Amino acid sequence: MSELLKVEKRGRTAILTMNNPPANTWTPESLAYLEQVIGELNADKENYALILTSESEKFFSAGADLTRFNHDNTGDAFDFIKAFGVAFEALASYEGVSIAAITGFAMGGGLECALACDIRIAEEQAQMALPECTVGLLPGGLGTQHLPWLIGEGWAKRMILLGERVKAEKAEQIGLIQEVVPTGTALEKALELTAKVEKQSPTSVRLCKELTMSSRERGLSSGFKFERDAFMDLWGSEDQKEGVAAFVEKRSPEWKNG
Repeated sequence: MSELLKVEKRGRTAILTMNNPPANTWTPESLAYLEQVIGELNADKENYALILTSESEKFFSAGADLTRFNHDNTGDAFDFIKAFGVAFEALASYEGVSIAAITGFAMGGGLECALACDIRIAEEQAQMALPECTVGLLPGGLGTQHLPWLIGEGWAKRMILLGERVKAEKAEQIGLIQEVVPTGTALEKALELTAKVEKQSPTSVRLCKELTMSSRERGLSSGFKFERDAFMDLWGSEDQKEGVAAFVEKRSPEWKNG
């Protein structure tokens, strides 16, 4: 499936480029490959970040090819929607920093893919929507779960229940994306951001991401204990020692990712 999802390594960043023209739709096979790639990156001590993008200025991804749901086979429908959930859950659980560089239309499962990333930037021509209810379906790639946490229940309901499409400027205003960039520059901007990741301790980033994501599932008071415990788990690690020593010695740290 490498022809549908191209993987390139640039230093400590992996660039995952969707390549299923014309609309970069996902297939069960490409979703399984995404899950596989995430697993491989998590096992790679030299990988700190990933960028998910498209070479098309018109389409980031239109999500699922609806012809794959134009049948009465319940088993096939379940397998396909499960593939979306499993792949995007793997993406959300990626141990480094993930950035969606949105280049055009991000619709349905295409937007859900971006929602599973840590940071989203979009080119000025981009538009985003979860239009599944207009065809008698619902967002099955964790869209109903991720979107309210990111932008609040009100706007999530407008996008899901009313099928509202938002342009890049509005998406930034409501917190769906973090920055709007000129057409043709999303990958460049994403690489600027991943360059910042390389200055961070990967072990610290991994634990901070776990803590941030887990705050969705537990109360603030219990979160305090988990935060303190994670701090002590980090204490004495190679990167903790190296980071403090580098600061004291006024030099750049050399992370070991351990």
